[in-house]
Amino acid sequence: MLFGIGLPQRDGLDLRKDLTDLCLGAEGEGFSSLWVYDRLLFPANPVNGLYGVDGLPWIEAYQQAADSLAVLAAAAARTERIRLGTGVLVAALHQPLQMAKALATIDHISGGGRLVAGLGSGWSADERRAVGSDERRPGDQLDETLDVLNAAWGPDPVSYRLPHGTVNSALVRPKPLAPIPVLLGGGHGARALERVARRAQGWITVGASPQDAAGTWRQITAMASDHGRDPADMQFVYRANVVLLDQAQPDDGRFPFVGDLDQICADAVAIAAAGADELILELQLREGFPRDAEAMLKQALTIRERALNQ
Repeated sequence: MLFGIGLPQRDGLDLRKDLTDLCLGAEGEGFSSLWVYDRLLFPANPVNGLYGVDGLPWIEAYQQAADSLAVLAAAAARTERIRLGTGVLVAALHQPLQMAKALATIDHISGGGRLVAGLGSGWSADERRAVGSDERRPGDQLDETLDVLNAAWGPDPVSYRLPHGTVNSALVRPKPLAPIPVLLGGGHGARALERVARRAQGWITVGASPQDAAGTWRQITAMASDHGRDPADMQFVYRANVVLLDQAQPDDGRFPFVGDLDQICADAVAIAAAGADELILELQLREGFPRDAEAMLKQALTIRERALNQ
């Protein structure tokens, strides 16, 4: 299993120095990838709880979330080899053609072949309302975004007629220098899993227990086989919101990747056993997060080395 790291985006981290230092440090230490997440705003009185769970407070980190595509473009310019991913872009918050163009541009900045586009349907009605898409079903907009990416990244002239926009025989450039794999995250309903199995190059998830993640991945790969696809060509990426604590936490009800070093590393081993190809260590979203790139890299290295040696 490969190990990636989430890039600095939150308040309390230096978006210039820490971003540069983490990019160079992660690439130098042989991490596989760098990732961004997508948050538009922080509602004072949210319609939805965190992750769509009624009554669950939003986490403090989301009070500032630097623009995902701007951060990823900066990372592309400062690195040479490491892969770059969005984990995930919320489709309902982005005009699809503009997203396609931005991602293709980042692919060019990176030199080509390093970008992974993780997309999801999102869970915040407040964010959808802010961009005028709150009345639309987010799953429908995700399907539409996939249609636009396929068209815009395909041969010119591009033509499509969709609810979110129409293009009549136009040149849409730049084209990606290399195919950009699309991973889908988000919901665990039948329609969401069918979408991954039929349309995506893989699945990205967060927060699921290793057992639940393994079960869902088996469902996805079985459905992909039913569509005549080879599951070996698909990727399973797990995003771990790490909270490293000094003391072990009771296992009963413990959230994955919250606990002492032994518990977090045991979770990493379990996620590998569940079939994950890559584990993203997201170190900035919870209390006690490392306060600069040096501390983030040190924590990520400690987890990676301990997990790989178990």
